[in-house]
Amino acid sequence: MGKRGPHTLIFVVASAFLTASAAHAAGVASSSKSEFTFKDASGKTQTASIISKFYPKKIEYPVAKIDRSMNPKLLRAATIAEERARAHSRERCWHYVKEALLAAGAVSSYPKTPYAKQAAQELVSSYGFKKLPVRDPFKAPVGSVLVYGDKKAAGHVEIRTRDGFVSDFKSKIPSPRPLIGVFTKS
Repeated sequence: MGKRGPHTLIFVVASAFLTASAAHAAGVASSSKSEFTFKDASGKTQTASIISKFYPKKIEYPVAKIDRSMNPKLLRAATIAEERARAHSRERCWHYVKEALLAAGAVSSYPKTPYAKQAAQELVSSYGFKKLPVRDPFKAPVGSVLVYGDKKAAGHVEIRTRDGFVSDFKSKIPSPRPLIGVFTKS
């Protein structure tokens, strides 16, 4: 055999390395489509499934129905509240709802109660509202007033809109507080 130079040795080693790498990559590529192999902290080989496609489940909330027997001024109050609402709460929900109800003519004077959780009693006793037998805020008709509260906090009040809820801010979902009731008037 003839003399081999240092370049030939490097070429042979590089070729062997590339061949081994290609074989390893082919093996990894065929198995990597469904599983990922790794070593954990203790040195044990572990595998995990690979998710190649993600199909997010789109959350859709039901669109509210318009109750034609309800006072049309409440529908107008919902529109006014939506126009005046901000992107985030300013913790002035009852103030904004009072203003919308008064501007729409749904109430004859500005409600006097300071706390949102007191809105239910005042709307029924002073303004002719009635409590609906609805326990799911999503089933409340457009324009109805939803009152929330518990013993410790001031509560929350919002008006149901066609595609969400509005007070001093807009939301696609109702308040997580305990629902006192859904109120409307004819």
